[in-house]
Parts: sequence; structure tokens; C-alpha cells
Amino acid sequence: MTVLEVGSTRLNVERLGDPARPAVVLVHGLVLDTLATYYCSVAGGLAAAGHSVVMYDQRGHGRSGRPYTGYRLQEFTADLLALLGTLGMDRPFFLVGDCFGGAVAMDFAVRYPHRLIGVVLIEAVLPTVAWAQGLSELLARHAEAVRDARAAGRIEREHGRDVARAARRSRPLLLGTTLVEDIAASRTREEGDWSSLDVPVLALYGGDFALARTAPALERALPRCRTVILPGHGHRVLVDARERVGALLAGWMREGHRRQ
Repeated sequence: MTVLEVGSTRLNVERLGDPARPAVVLVHGLVLDTLATYYCSVAGGLAAAGHSVVMYDQRGHGRSGRPYTGYRLQEFTADLLALLGTLGMDRPFFLVGDCFGGAVAMDFAVRYPHRLIGVVLIEAVLPTVAWAQGLSELLARHAEAVRDARAAGRIEREHGRDVARAARRSRPLLLGTTLVEDIAASRTREEGDWSSLDVPVLALYGGDFALARTAPALERALPRCRTVILPGHGHRVLVDARERVGALLAGWMREGHRRQ
């Protein structure tokens, strides 16, 4: 792993595969995730399939810098753009976003479509005003849940040891930064703003989680979108169905290269 000075913050970056090969950039979810989510799921398979894989801890997460403020969606997108410049990545690439990472991916796509071969969304929705408000309210509830250190025992009993450990790690981000307020103040767009986006999108959802019901609306909003529902899986489909997800990503990316 390498910590790089990228734009206004430090980002912890991991690369797999030959940098000369077609690139895939992986963007993880908010608060409970780091680049390790990809490292332990699909990153190795994508590298073995012939891709140059780039993953990084987003600001506030993992080994990256955790500034007090600067957590609006557009600042996460600016980090991604700055990282590409720091790494000298000037050729079109595939962009994969899980959960909040999908919002970053779509914000990037609508601003810089010429930089992309295609976008993969995993358990993600378009970053609209309703999305920003709902996510901010959810984060506020999580912040209250972890404010009392004694809550760790209850979280472990209800959700397991791994979730409890992740909740403890989330305390500095949730309680020591302006994350909750910044998400609510993020730059957003409405669904109609993506109707002219000429970028292929693959969206994957766990069939047992509520976001699967948003798949038809996503296909209507995005002119080149294909959605896939994976029955028997929930919001953690990236990890729980890693082999299936990895195969879907590798196959779709092969098709993308043939379309170029």
C-alpha cells in the first residue's frame, strides 16, 4: 500500500496487476468500508482477468487522511479526479462503486463521461436531493448509536462481532467530523439529469435488500443501463456473492472492450 498526497488530502492507495493493462478503479462505501472490502472480494480476480486494478481508502476512511470537514459528495469526486492525475491515468477506464461509492461514480460519470469505458454500480442509487437527505439522516442515527461506547455490546449481540468492530472504528469519522452535515449539503442532480449520459452502466443488487426495487427506475433514468438482481443476497452482496459478482464484472468489462 502507498499513501499519496492527492489534492487536499492523503489517500491510501493499492494497485494490483500490470499498470499497462486496461484500468479498473474501485470506490468503496461510506463509514464501515475501506479498500479492504474490494481487496477481499473482487480485486484479485479482476487483476487475474487482465486488468490494472486501483483501489483506495476514501477520505476519512482506513489509512487515508481524516480532515475535520470536506465530506460533500463533490469533494469525494474531486479526490478521485486528483488521484487519476497523481497516478498519471489519462486513458479511459472502468469505474466501480459500491453503495456510496456508486454515488461518487455517477457524480464523476456525469461530469467526466469521456474518461470512462463504463460504470458498475453495486447496491447504489443515483445521488439526488432525496438521496443526500436520506443518507444524512441515516448517518445521524448511526452517530447517535455509537456515541455511547457501551453500545458496542448491544451492536455485537444484534449484528455480530465484525459489525461491532466496524462501528467502533467509525466513531472518529461520525463524531469527530462534519460528515453528517456535509452529506446533506452535497451537490446533487435529479434523475432526469442523467438521461443524456452516454456511458454503459451495469447495476448489481442483492435481491433480499430494498434497493433491488429501484432497479427499474434506474434503467428508465439511464439510457445504457443493465441491472442484475442476485437472489438470496442482501446489501453486502459484493462480499457475500464475491465469486458471482466478480464473474459478472469481468464478463461485462470484456464486452466493454469489444464495444470500444
